[in-house]
Amino acid sequence: MLDKTNVLFRQSIVVRFSGDSGDGMQLAGTIFSNVSAEVGDQISTFPDYPAEVRAPQGTLNGVSGFQVHVGHGVHTPGDECDVLIAMNPAALKQNAKYLQRRGVAIVDIDSFKKSDLEKALFQTDDPYTEIGLKSQVVEVPMTSLVKAALADSGLDFKAQMKCRNMLAIGLVCWLFNLPKANVLKYVEHKFAGKPAIYEANAKVIQAGYDYGHNIHASVSTYRIETEKSRPGTYTDVNGNKATAWGLILASEKSHRPLYLGSYPITPATDILHELAKRRDLGVKACQMEDEIAGICSAIGASFAGNLAVTTTSGPGLSLKSEAMGLAVMAELPLVIIDVQRGGPSTGLPTKTEQTDLMQALYGRSGESPLVVVAALSPTDCFHMAFEAARIAIEHMTPVILLTDAFIANGSSAWRIPDVGEYPEIKPNYVPEDKKATWRAYERDEEMVRYWAIPGQEGLGHRVGGLEKDYETGALSNNPENHERMVQARAQKVANVANHIPELEVKSEGEADTLLVGWGGTYGHLYTAYEHLNAEGKRIDFAQFRYINPLPRNTQEVLRHYKTVIVAELNTGQFADYLQSKFPGLKIKRINKTQGQPFLVQEIMDGVNKIMEG
Repeated sequence: MLDKTNVLFRQSIVVRFSGDSGDGMQLAGTIFSNVSAEVGDQISTFPDYPAEVRAPQGTLNGVSGFQVHVGHGVHTPGDECDVLIAMNPAALKQNAKYLQRRGVAIVDIDSFKKSDLEKALFQTDDPYTEIGLKSQVVEVPMTSLVKAALADSGLDFKAQMKCRNMLAIGLVCWLFNLPKANVLKYVEHKFAGKPAIYEANAKVIQAGYDYGHNIHASVSTYRIETEKSRPGTYTDVNGNKATAWGLILASEKSHRPLYLGSYPITPATDILHELAKRRDLGVKACQMEDEIAGICSAIGASFAGNLAVTTTSGPGLSLKSEAMGLAVMAELPLVIIDVQRGGPSTGLPTKTEQTDLMQALYGRSGESPLVVVAALSPTDCFHMAFEAARIAIEHMTPVILLTDAFIANGSSAWRIPDVGEYPEIKPNYVPEDKKATWRAYERDEEMVRYWAIPGQEGLGHRVGGLEKDYETGALSNNPENHERMVQARAQKVANVANHIPELEVKSEGEADTLLVGWGGTYGHLYTAYEHLNAEGKRIDFAQFRYINPLPRNTQEVLRHYKTVIVAELNTGQFADYLQSKFPGLKIKRINKTQGQPFLVQEIMDGVNKIMEG
């Protein structure tokens, strides 16, 4: 029986798995987060993997990490981890900076031979002292334990070593008092149809769990004091999967078939993968030959009456720009999903930034307005994908949904909503009483063009990339008509503000300072806001989901404060945008462009510095 004095009770804990790209750290982190979500914990994850396809084994460039924060009151993956699992010296060297001073480092001591240390560029045979590690170190012979557990399995050495990550999972089950049965159930599902592989992994998980019991006198375990969750079915979901599911719900609620025309690009490809699995729900997912073909096929599908979507990242968004202009001119519903990454050019494919905002707002020829929205978190990707589709269909406009690599690959515990929690989406079809006289650019009172599905009697028409006459829909080069059409397209987008929520401000009382963010930085900014107020600093907080148009009360909110601080993962694009919309507004800035998400402490330090003048 475990000695109760060795159990540390926490509201939340952070664990970071790290090793070579082939060590299965992403899978280990995913299993841990899934099981934590099943037992009622809130979770936030940060997969931090290298851009190299496969760096030399044991080298610093090949280290892959996965950080998981579980418990309650969880909004970020955590600035520092309580426990670091390092499968080799390179993993320890790259990730020791994330370990709390009082944390625990669990290392595979079998992988700390002299040659391993040299690959990780250690200069001495004492890696802990060399990197100044002050935390407790638990040396576990993981490789030896796996070999012993699988001695009679019939697997060769290479296959056995693929199970090392499962030994780490067994240790984690013991360390954090997680139900081992839930882990085994997940692994059984993962390796369905491969009973020998499942049995091998199950033996290794048990070996790791047993080893933890044997060392319980020398290291404490953790028990998380969870809060009671809202009743419902919970799962662990990442942002890309949630985005795909949100689009599927929008298809059902609009009664329009879902079409995806896309081209693979990191970190957006998983949306294509997920939708390609959903033929059972009527989804048509086409991998096209390039980015331009992807969006052009989607525009054709939209003309034909589909809920049309294309997915990409920053480099692909630039390639799609001319076709986006076509969708603006044709006034067709289209959802463009940009999972942002570091740039310019091909930049940092596996790293996160918010540097595509100006491109989303203005990156097209001519006066080409469209709606721009952003998701706040992995689970919010579901809601904002639905919202993007709703706005596109009901307002006959292209909509860009901005997510980013951090929330697209990161995951959170998600309560699967009831279908009735989301409204019906009402396409702006040509009314029956107008069909006899209808023209292609006839509009309703909100300036929205009516949607005529080809094949309907009396609704034959053409739309395209050349300017059309406001009244007849025929080609027109008339100067006054062009200006009228430019204004109509702009007003249609501006009117969307009447159909989105007002900006919500979180407040602990009267404050003169407002912290502002947009999109996927929400968790870090909200946590910084909570910590600052707990320290007695009076500060309010607002995070933008709707960027063009802005919520109707934006100016009223911003001008209420003496100091507005905008924090974003770029050099100040949203701050510049707000200042252009509201001249005279004085904005302070906290910016980061390192391909990494904010740390909560970075936000707090930046706010304190500004507030102190």
